[in-house]
Amino acid sequence: MEPSVQPHAITDALGALRAGAPDAMERLVPLVYGELTRIAHRQLGLEATGHTLSTTALVHEAYLRLVDQRRAEWADRVHFFAVAAHAMRRVLVDHARRHRAMRRGGANRHSVSLDALEATDVASLAVDDRADVLLALDDALDRLAAHDPRQARVVECRYFGGLTEAETAEALGVTARTVTRDWVKARGWLYQAMHDDAS
Repeated sequence: MEPSVQPHAITDALGALRAGAPDAMERLVPLVYGELTRIAHRQLGLEATGHTLSTTALVHEAYLRLVDQRRAEWADRVHFFAVAAHAMRRVLVDHARRHRAMRRGGANRHSVSLDALEATDVASLAVDDRADVLLALDDALDRLAAHDPRQARVVECRYFGGLTEAETAEALGVTARTVTRDWVKARGWLYQAMHDDAS
């Protein structure tokens, strides 16, 4: 969040949006644009060199998905950014699917592991491999959500949204200790799921 933007200003704008104020979305966008850009920049920083989606394009595509949810009951700024993290996950996954479909008809999928999700490893991956990692993670996250929805949301907030443990706890209405435990358990679950898929 931009230092000049007070958290209550975003929460107030979200309240106006819930109340149906006609100019609420126009008020909200300049308040959240800087933070959305930071989240998008972080996500694209994990992408391999040669990624065709720019920070601005990711923010705009995520924003369009958020506009589609203008009736959503966003409680406050942290909840909004958790929803934004989900929107960015969907944009990145859809982009990876399009990339895979364009390469030789979507063939030659590579096996991946959760180890490749570490920032230092991801930066060295080729674009094709990064698309495979992201799609494998998305698939594993969907399966985790069926098993434990909260753990999946923790991963989404932490990995895709760049939220801190405290912000994730606030967004999900749990304690920071719960987020810490869920993050450890979720990473173990995802590691096993992705390892099994790669076998």
